[in-house]
Amino acid sequence: MSRSRVSEIKHAQKESNLSHKIAQFFLQIKQDEPKLEGLSLSRVSLSPDKGTCTIFFYCAGGLKEYELIRPTLVLYKHSMRKALAESIPGRYTPNLKFSYDPHREKQRRVDELLDKLKKEGNE
Repeated sequence: MSRSRVSEIKHAQKESNLSHKIAQFFLQIKQDEPKLEGLSLSRVSLSPDKGTCTIFFYCAGGLKEYELIRPTLVLYKHSMRKALAESIPGRYTPNLKFSYDPHREKQRRVDELLDKLKKEGNE
């Protein structure tokens, strides 16, 4: 196995481990903070240098609702990072960055269009 392939596998494993731990922490935070109820964790992406972990969220209300919720989410950034540092092996803990996931919105629109075409085809 080539060195680059091994590096890719290790990167994917670390990203998967981070995703799992962040999902656990986020569920705990959602129970304590009612403002975050409409927010759902979409995916986690680790930068190639493993220095930044981008956490993508989705809101049913879209980007506008996310922007209203985001300040509350940022309040938990430090405690999430600290909990990650205590629970994952490694020398460094990546910085956390929160972002809205537009992919889920696009997927929802495509599904609506497909449903509409399906209904028109049945008529």
